Amino acid sequence: MTAERIPIGADHAGFELKEKLKGVLAELGYAVEDVGTHSAASVDYPDYAHPVAREVETGKARRGVLLCGTGLGMAYAANRHPHVRAAVAWNTEVAAYSRLHNDANILVLPARCISEAEGVDILKTWLDTPFEGGRHERRVEKIEREEEQ
Repeated sequence: MTAERIPIGADHAGFELKEKLKGVLAELGYAVEDVGTHSAASVDYPDYAHPVAREVETGKARRGVLLCGTGLGMAYAANRHPHVRAAVAWNTEVAAYSRLHNDANILVLPARCISEAEGVDILKTWLDTPFEGGRHERRVEKIEREEEQ
């Protein structure tokens, strides 16, 4: 069985946490695709949000991970892509609900607002939480229909 490929990207504010999470993903058996940034030098978050979102939008990846200072910039950019539901999660409860109720396919972490340990816990929760479906499926379908109009 082929390992699920997870593209991950960050700006300078999320660089250090991204490096840690790459190792966690690899330890969990995922194939990690690092789209950058590759240092803590200042960069523009859309340059990393769009490549990860394109991977999910086109179905080349089922899920992705993005990091920036607050998570907001990455989420704004990623959510412009059809079929992408990027969710900013600052704790495990939000991460779980983003999957359970919204079938979030990109996790966005606010690197300046969480600790490394919290980031790891949020990531693991998000990866392990399935979409609940049911009444939530109807709502996700409405999001998709609006994108296509």
